[in-house]
Amino acid sequence: MRLLVATCAVAVTLSSCLMPLGRADAQPAAGLPRLRTAGSETSESDRAPKRLVRFLTSADYPPFQYVAPDGNPAGFNVDLARAICSELGFSCTIQALPWNDLLDALQNGRADALIAGMKPTEDLRGKAELTRPYFRAVARFTAQKASPLKDTTPEALTGKSIAVVAGTAHEAFLKAFFAKSDLRGFPDAELARAALKGGQVDAMFGDGAALSLWLGGSASENCCAFTGSAYTESRYFGEGMTIATRKGDLRLRNQIDTALDNIETKGALSDLYLRWFPIGIY
Repeated sequence: MRLLVATCAVAVTLSSCLMPLGRADAQPAAGLPRLRTAGSETSESDRAPKRLVRFLTSADYPPFQYVAPDGNPAGFNVDLARAICSELGFSCTIQALPWNDLLDALQNGRADALIAGMKPTEDLRGKAELTRPYFRAVARFTAQKASPLKDTTPEALTGKSIAVVAGTAHEAFLKAFFAKSDLRGFPDAELARAALKGGQVDAMFGDGAALSLWLGGSASENCCAFTGSAYTESRYFGEGMTIATRKGDLRLRNQIDTALDNIETKGALSDLYLRWFPIGIY
C-alpha cells in the first residue's frame, strides 16, 4: 500500500516554517495510515510530485484545534486534515491563524482550504465552496449517576428541572419541545454544570461535545453521565462542521468530499471521534 507524506506548518502568520506532520514522534489516531518516514522504500509513483494543499485552522477551539505545548497545531481537525491528505495522496501543510484572518487568507490565495470547525451559512456559501458536513452538532441530556433519568421524552421530563444556558439554541429547543419541564436558564455552561453536579436540577441539556469533555474530565468528579438520545435537529443546532475551499475550486472540494466518504467507510472517522471524545457523543 502506498504510504504518504504530509507536512505541518505552525504559525500565527503565513510566513512560518514547515514542520512535518508525519514526524517519528507523532501519535496518529487509531486506524489512520502511518506516514512515510526516512528510509522507507519508494516506488516511481511515490517519487512523482504530489499536489500541495495548504490548510488553515485556528488556534483557540480545543479539542477541535489548538496549538499544543510543543508549538504544533493539534486536535480533531488537524488529525482529520492529515487523514484527508493521506487518503488523497497529497502533500499538505497546516497553519494556525486567528479566526478572523482565515477567510481573507483563503480568498487572497494564501491557502487552499480551511478546516476550523466552520458552520455552513449562506454568507459563507457565498464566499467559499463548502464540503459536506463531517461532524454533526449534537445536543444531549446529562444527569447525576446517583439518580439517573430512565427516560428523557417530553412526557417523562414533565415537571423535572433542567439546567440550560440562557439565550442559546439549546434553550430554544427545550422551550419548543419540553415546555412542561422546569427550565432553568444560567448565564454560562459552567454554572449550569455546577447546578447539575450540586443536585440543584434533575438534568442539564447542552452541547454534546462540550459535555463529553466535561464528563470525562476531573471537573465533573465522575458525578454524571449522558442519558437519553442525541438530538441533531439542524434547525436548532446547525448542519455541522464543514471544510471550505476557495470559491470556484470545485475540484478540490469534490476531492475532499470523496476523501471524507472513504475515511468514514474505512472507520477512521469513528476512530478520530473516539480519540478526541472518549465518552461517545452520539
